[in-house]
Amino acid sequence: MVVSMFTNHARTATHYLRRPSLLFSRRTLAASTTTIPEKDCATITPPYQRLLQNLDKVRRVLDNRPLTLAEKIVYSHLSNPEETVPVRGETYLKLSPDRVAMQDASAQMAILQFMLSGMTTTAVPSSIHCDHLIVAHEGADADVRTSLSTNSEIFDFLESAAKKYGIAFWRPGSGIIHQIVLENYAAPGTLMLGTDSHTPNAGGLGTVAIGVGGADAVDAMAAIPWELKAPNVIGVKLTGSLNPWTSPKDVILKLAGDLTVRGGTGHIIEYFGPGTETLSCTGMATICNMGAEVCPRRPSLFLVLLYTPKSVSFHPHVLCCSLFRALIIHQVGATTSLFPYTSSMRSYLRATGRGPVASAADAHAAFLRADPSAHYDRVIELNLSQLEPHINGPFTPDLSTPLSKFKQVVKEKGWKDELSVGLIGSCTNSSYEDM
Repeated sequence: MVVSMFTNHARTATHYLRRPSLLFSRRTLAASTTTIPEKDCATITPPYQRLLQNLDKVRRVLDNRPLTLAEKIVYSHLSNPEETVPVRGETYLKLSPDRVAMQDASAQMAILQFMLSGMTTTAVPSSIHCDHLIVAHEGADADVRTSLSTNSEIFDFLESAAKKYGIAFWRPGSGIIHQIVLENYAAPGTLMLGTDSHTPNAGGLGTVAIGVGGADAVDAMAAIPWELKAPNVIGVKLTGSLNPWTSPKDVILKLAGDLTVRGGTGHIIEYFGPGTETLSCTGMATICNMGAEVCPRRPSLFLVLLYTPKSVSFHPHVLCCSLFRALIIHQVGATTSLFPYTSSMRSYLRATGRGPVASAADAHAAFLRADPSAHYDRVIELNLSQLEPHINGPFTPDLSTPLSKFKQVVKEKGWKDELSVGLIGSCTNSSYEDM
């Protein structure tokens, strides 16, 4: 009875997630039993020593008060650490991100703008991912061929520009941008900008990953400090461990009910506590993916049960449009979401050919978790052992109901108890585990 709704760009990618044989050779899957060759991690491993030096300067300015993990990563990327006194929710920070990832729709203008800089290569490692311009219609192979034909001029331009400026290029069929980032580029302690609303997916690997527009991405690529208002930090303390049939997705569905659709605006949601060690890396990525949809005109992707009031009848097309607008926009409004470095992250990094990144993170583990006694603007405690499957909606995504109570709620509200439309699969599902 649980269904998933998705936008066009997400529908495209689920073909490849479900059918890995269709992926091009550059695609890597952590779930595969094949040994993945070790990657060159020189540009993937965060510059921990430099970050720690920057953070020491910020700590002195802040009188050495304890810092949250979000603050440590963000403040360590200040371009002028000795001149800035960060105040949450007030100070505008000038930051130097480590990496940029762009999807094909927004990369076009970003590349054209970057060309005006006159630079011969990007200032930070960058990548282009061709996924948004593939429209799901007939099936994976046919849809990729159609897109290659329809958008050949765009893909040729992006590929040639990528070669010229030293940008990694992931051609059509490689997979969806945020999953490629998780499997290849994300690293604990990294500050990354992505021109995709699901960029925070990389928070499942300890990355502060923020979705931005193309112009913001160009700032980072051209070595121009990127501005961000110092975010407030919501701490979510996790204890216990998930029971069978309860998934990581239920964590964020429950949290949506606690925070409401705007409760996370201007905040980074930071998870901490012993419960974080019980979650898989891909499970944490799913939680981060769903926590940071800030734009009501772009629905996020998550599991809901679809019901319509008895008094309303829809033509199927109108019904689908109404659902996209009203029923399943999951948006707690957070800047991004973040998990501390855990053993599952270490295992995931090694499984995806990034052993050197894991070793470097192990050596800087203290940097990759919040300081003891760090202050959060708000703390929400969640016992995973007591969490049960949740259903969010209808009408608003912060109407979060435990599965055991949903029948009663449907009866009390007088909702029609028939499943109307079901679309299974979405780009919020960041792994086979989640699917």
